[in-house]
Amino acid sequence: MSLPNPYQSYQNNSVQTASPGELTLMLYNGCLKFITQAKQAIQNKNLQEKNTNCLKAQKIIQELMVTLNMDAPVSQTLMPMYDYLNRRLIEANIQGSVEILDEVESFVAEFRDTWKEVIQINRRQQYGQGGRV
Repeated sequence: MSLPNPYQSYQNNSVQTASPGELTLMLYNGCLKFITQAKQAIQNKNLQEKNTNCLKAQKIIQELMVTLNMDAPVSQTLMPMYDYLNRRLIEANIQGSVEILDEVESFVAEFRDTWKEVIQINRRQQYGQGGRV
């Protein structure tokens, strides 16, 4: 009988108790992690690992696309951006291009940072200026 992995239990609990905003932040962070791993795989000439990590990053972008509320005006702007990022990830995977991954990474990091700021602003409004962020 094996003992439960405490890190895995923590991760599962984090996802299950996260707000929709926090889940989106987790998706952005995961995408950045897989892009970094894909770049390392390209530098190490590990084609299988590059492909796996590019596909994982693509799946995250696709999940972000699927979960957009198209009634919200911001979604009308985000959808073409996510589509562009998805296509660029495909190109990066085919070409083995660190430069394309750098481009996608910069967009995703900017989205992540903006999203994190939105979460912090919402928390301040919810809990007042003195609330924990």
